[in-house]
Amino acid sequence: MTISPVRHITFDAREPLAVAAFWSQLTGAPVDAESDTEEALVETTPGLLFIAVPEGKTVKNRVHLDIQPPTGTRDEFVERMLAAGATVHEDHRKPDGTGWVTMRDPEGNEFCVERSAAERAG
Repeated sequence: MTISPVRHITFDAREPLAVAAFWSQLTGAPVDAESDTEEALVETTPGLLFIAVPEGKTVKNRVHLDIQPPTGTRDEFVERMLAAGATVHEDHRKPDGTGWVTMRDPEGNEFCVERSAAERAG
């Protein structure tokens, strides 16, 4: 296995700790204990780093993460993320169960929720 040179994926954020707390729920990974109001790190590999900036998000992301739920179904995961503060941006689910949901975190950063590995295997 090749070791990735990518250490962090960095996001601009108005409230780094709040957005990191959301992504911590999404990934199940902890927020680094040294995180503060200027920068907050979710301890994934690579890490998700949220850096304070004064301006809010105004345009579509050029890069986003595709999330495959580690347990349960895509639809259960979407519901958990809605309860955690995400919103649905575009719903691409198809009647046959395929497809994905494009969501936004509390600051508007897009991510897609795909079917779980178990759903794909089924």
